[in-house]
Amino acid sequence: MNFMKRPRALISIFLAMISAPFSVTAQTLSPNQQLARDIYKELVEINTVTATGDTSKAAEAMAARLRAAGYSGADVQAFNPAPRKGNLVARLHGTGARKPILLMAHLDVVEARREDWSVDPFKLLEKDGYFYARGSGDDKFMAATFVANLIRYKQEGFKPDRDIILLLETDEEIGDRDAVGIQWMIKNHHDLIDAEFVLNEGGRVGLKNGKPLRNDLQTSEKVFVNYSFEVRNSGGHSSLPTRDNAIYHLAEGLARLSKYDFPVVLNETTRSWLERAAPLEDPQIGAAMNSVASGRPDPAALARLSAMPAYNAQLRTTCVATMLEAGHAFNALPQRAQATINCRVLPGESIEDVQKTLVRVVDDNQISVAPTLIDPSSKPSPLSPEIVQAVERVTAEFWPGIPVIPTMSSGATDGLFLRNAGIPTYGTSGLAGDIDDVRSHGKDERILVKSFNDGQEYLYRLVKILSSRK
Repeated sequence: MNFMKRPRALISIFLAMISAPFSVTAQTLSPNQQLARDIYKELVEINTVTATGDTSKAAEAMAARLRAAGYSGADVQAFNPAPRKGNLVARLHGTGARKPILLMAHLDVVEARREDWSVDPFKLLEKDGYFYARGSGDDKFMAATFVANLIRYKQEGFKPDRDIILLLETDEEIGDRDAVGIQWMIKNHHDLIDAEFVLNEGGRVGLKNGKPLRNDLQTSEKVFVNYSFEVRNSGGHSSLPTRDNAIYHLAEGLARLSKYDFPVVLNETTRSWLERAAPLEDPQIGAAMNSVASGRPDPAALARLSAMPAYNAQLRTTCVATMLEAGHAFNALPQRAQATINCRVLPGESIEDVQKTLVRVVDDNQISVAPTLIDPSSKPSPLSPEIVQAVERVTAEFWPGIPVIPTMSSGATDGLFLRNAGIPTYGTSGLAGDIDDVRSHGKDERILVKSFNDGQEYLYRLVKILSSRK
């Protein structure tokens, strides 16, 4: 074709070329995928920062989605236990042959400052194969997916053997400190959320260099504890400095804490995790994991794992400084210096012993050490064959050959309150992510677009299997 004589043809081809990527992308999304993305975008762009956002707005928005899909009356209820705080419960009725299953995700997110991020944290951005946003992974992926899948079940006329209950709750990121989230639901509406077991956050598919290694099934978690380190003295004029400076005392105590490692203590879950995950790792790391799992680790092997944050957190209790506050004027000696220390304590370890250890490590009688927040401990959920086999079955469909490995979360979830209420809780999401690039709570939080699609379908199939014997 002579393009010099066919300008209209040239223009038509050019327009087709530049529009093709967009039209192909749109065509590759099924209606269910598009719905999930629409819900995800809506949730992400509602600011639900625990301290300043509005989870009641998010709960109402999700309730509106479900009502529009045919859920009505008592089958979808949004609760407003405090200003700007919301919880949502929805129910898909089954035959009642078995006790319900509960799907849980939290609506609140941690703070994200625009000046700290490369992008707007409260606008969903798809870029380079990722979704960027605060809460993109923690935990609005699961919240949006559960809502979208509940709508999908309704559209299909799915009639499970048991009711499927959805719970979206608030204030998980602060351990439900004010008891307006999961604790409020347990206390005031236990009947609405009572279930045989719960599917929650806490487990994901680990990727290494893009290759799936394992699917973690969370059965237990560490205990969240905050301590305050505080120094007070009389202060004075900054032109007459003394060595008895509150900031210096606190800083030196924190420096000593930064060099301290709590002892290694393995439990059944973490020892099993080390042994079963070791063959999937680089040979050197795998050998170190086996060495530590043996109970008599080679010092070099222990040092190697301890230098890797994700592995170190499985081995021991950890305590780290997260916030500082000191002084009252630029030309005055500080009368007060205070630090917040966040600890993640191994299940079964004594909180009192942790505090005694901190006092010993800071080694300064001017530094007071006091707990400010202690989440309750919870026993691990039993490894139910029904749940393990279902997770293994769906895992094999998406990532053939990778094992399902029981894990302990180094972070805390609201699953602990449900475990303590007698409802076994399991963390599994089907969301695949790089084990060396975990951005939850950090700058430029993101998840893979492919992982979003796979995770949505993973949870759809898993819930169907667990809620129906067919």
